Amino acid sequence: MEKLKLQTHNIVDENIKKIAELFPNCLTERLDENGKPEAAIDFDQLRQELSKDIVEGPEERYQFTWPDKRNAIRLANAPTTDTLRPCREESVDFDNTQNLYIEGDNLEVLKLLRENYLGKVKMIYIDPPYNTGNDFVYNDDFAQTTGDYVHNSGQEDEEGNRLVANTESNGRFHTDWLNMIYPRLKVAKDLLSEDGVIFISIGGEELENLTKICKEVFGSDNYLTTISRLMKSGGNNGDFFSPNIDYVLVFTRDRHATRQFKCDMSDELISNVYNKVETEGPRKGERYRTMGLYQASLTLERSANARYYIDCPDGTKCIPPVGKRWRVVEPSYKKMLSDDEILFVKTQQSPLLDEHGKQSTWNVYTKIWLRDRQEEGQTPTNFINKYENRHSAKELNSIGIPFDFSKPVGLVKYLLYILRQDNNICILDFFSGSATTAHAVMQLNAEDCGNRKFIMVQLPEATDEKSEAYKAGYKNICEIGKERIRRAGKKIVEELEKKKVEEGLFAGSSAGSEARLLDIGFRVLKLDSSNMQDVYYSPEQFNENLLFEDNIKHDRTDEDLLFQAMIELGIELSAKIEQREIAGKTVWSVAEGYLMACFDKDVNETTITEIARQHPYYFVLRDSSLATDNVADNFEQIWEEYSKETVRRII
Repeated sequence: MEKLKLQTHNIVDENIKKIAELFPNCLTERLDENGKPEAAIDFDQLRQELSKDIVEGPEERYQFTWPDKRNAIRLANAPTTDTLRPCREESVDFDNTQNLYIEGDNLEVLKLLRENYLGKVKMIYIDPPYNTGNDFVYNDDFAQTTGDYVHNSGQEDEEGNRLVANTESNGRFHTDWLNMIYPRLKVAKDLLSEDGVIFISIGGEELENLTKICKEVFGSDNYLTTISRLMKSGGNNGDFFSPNIDYVLVFTRDRHATRQFKCDMSDELISNVYNKVETEGPRKGERYRTMGLYQASLTLERSANARYYIDCPDGTKCIPPVGKRWRVVEPSYKKMLSDDEILFVKTQQSPLLDEHGKQSTWNVYTKIWLRDRQEEGQTPTNFINKYENRHSAKELNSIGIPFDFSKPVGLVKYLLYILRQDNNICILDFFSGSATTAHAVMQLNAEDCGNRKFIMVQLPEATDEKSEAYKAGYKNICEIGKERIRRAGKKIVEELEKKKVEEGLFAGSSAGSEARLLDIGFRVLKLDSSNMQDVYYSPEQFNENLLFEDNIKHDRTDEDLLFQAMIELGIELSAKIEQREIAGKTVWSVAEGYLMACFDKDVNETTITEIARQHPYYFVLRDSSLATDNVADNFEQIWEEYSKETVRRII
């Protein structure tokens, strides 16, 4: 039975395998730090494979770089042995919710999420710290180990987080920020589904650099737009111009797989464009606009069957000029005519010809009905002027949260809405702040009966002792975020039930059940070092006596071990967890028996046999759990008899 590795995959090793499959002649060997041979890539040979000419030495080429970029790439690829520990007491509806709130450095958390949510996230929204010269917190290190740097720097908050004063005078104003954001985006890309989209709120200070980074990470072809957002109206700040807008960068994993964005039609568009009203027939009273059935840009190169004569109201015929065509082929036109979607207009300047080759006196239009287009929506513009920052302060005040720095709920709801994805998607925010994204997801779910799930990630950054949040008892930003979700969820359910009752439904009817089905819970997980002692990862570095000691840290629970196993085995961290008792031992069942685990001591053959009879896909056992040597000897035989397909692992 194999041991769990209890660390994330080494991305470099996986990349080496992919390159070796394409260019096996570029695969070579080298000695690792322990003197053992390991696979490596001959980069000189690889460069030659990717060039039509002989490559001799480095050549100048277009590239975007900055100090420490190589280390930022290394940091994104490096595996982690950290884990996520469940915190039931701070969670809401831990056993049933599909939502996650994760505390810890978002780079390490993203690496762990990559094990479980690879290609499963449909939307990422982040509002990273703007590079305005204020402090921002992260614990990346490019010169020494993270632990050494944080210890030596002397700049720690009460949670042990590194505090970097990122002022323009430090000489690394842009470098520090780029090294912070780059590896996080690189890892986050792996979480996006093929049609997934990332929205990034950003100020003007790093807009250009962030755009270049995203084009490198996601690909230039996958850049969709830069949205300008009105932050505030008026103002008299700034040396030359008052900064009233910020931006939302929009990239996708694969633009060819991404659905077209749509939003509701504006009142201005309806009144100015759909300005005609049907006066008779089955669609009487409906608004519509017209579009020429013939357009000068259309040629027969596209469809030779789209040039034909049309009968006009006065008995004459009309046809597009030679070499031109109608927008639709004749069968489609006849269907539109029978559905009363064709409009003839008498004109002296018709581009059409009559049956004698002379200028026609008629032009032909199709009716585009407002009701049909409203269901489809319109393409959104890259300017947003509805959701100013002042709205967020009101939203937080309405639930008694004293916090000033967050994006409005309406902004995130709008971005969710224009995706026009199904309402059962997963949304990630790894700079979650006060949890605006979670609030928006719950609110939109309440409005359209959706089942969207959120994953919030936030470093427990200390609040300013002079702030109202600190005075109200919130010692770090995570406390604000979790309490906001609790209060916002409760308020959303109350408003939903009230609305249904006001519409004539009785309490306890479908209105009450709908409110109860709304997922306003969240499962709190906290980033921590591995559950395992150092001897687990490097037994060769310890003497023989230490190998007989328990390899699990003394302060870790069975549920801690379960979650670390779930991470390595790729099981979603929101999966349903049940606790059972089999032959007097506690057995954990995850995702309805997909994973079963037992971490008790003195586990006998009865317990193992009963678990095997339930045919789990995975079974995980603590290394020291088996009661006797005899049980250990019979272990594999039991599984071979009752469930030989089960993958067995030990911790």
